[in-house]
Amino acid sequence: MSGRSGERAAERIRLAVIVVILIGAALGSFWVLQALRASSDQHAVQRPRGKPDYYLENFNYVKLGPTGLPRYDVSGTKMVHFPLDDSFEITKPVVHSLDKDKPPMELYSDTARVTDDQTQIHMYGNANAIRGAANGRAPMHLVSEYLLLLPDDEIVKTDKPVAMTMGTTRLNGVGMLANNATQVVQLFGNVRGYYEPTPKKR
Repeated sequence: MSGRSGERAAERIRLAVIVVILIGAALGSFWVLQALRASSDQHAVQRPRGKPDYYLENFNYVKLGPTGLPRYDVSGTKMVHFPLDDSFEITKPVVHSLDKDKPPMELYSDTARVTDDQTQIHMYGNANAIRGAANGRAPMHLVSEYLLLLPDDEIVKTDKPVAMTMGTTRLNGVGMLANNATQVVQLFGNVRGYYEPTPKKR
């Protein structure tokens, strides 16, 4: 009797182990599926839905401000319009600020998406922002994989790693906000810097 009882106990243990493994595999599969669905949903939100209704090649357009004066211009090799959310996708975009009272700015990247009634320009891939010298300050150069331009507010920001060069100063960080109107730049996390003193003139 004791031999059979031991065999039954061993079978129960093996069965319990198999059940635990199956439950773990099922939960793991469910987690992976949910993660993929979340990623897919997020990707779908980020991408325009529907089919484009027109496109332009080698274009250039100027956005006017409330006073009728030009605020900035946008050019690129191709611009595609999606009517469902009234967004634009641009290949090789270049944006120039045209406000003569503010330091000149140029932004460019591999691609861009213009949303929210053209108040937001999302720039992806090799995104650069260059602000010219003004009021005795050296030119500034920002590089990141993603930059968000708010042209009406003259703000450039990102939540991605960014490298900034200003004269002989080089800074790296994660997360940044640059205000061209006030000429203030903020880096938010993991900030590292290098400063090389300017040689004194003899």
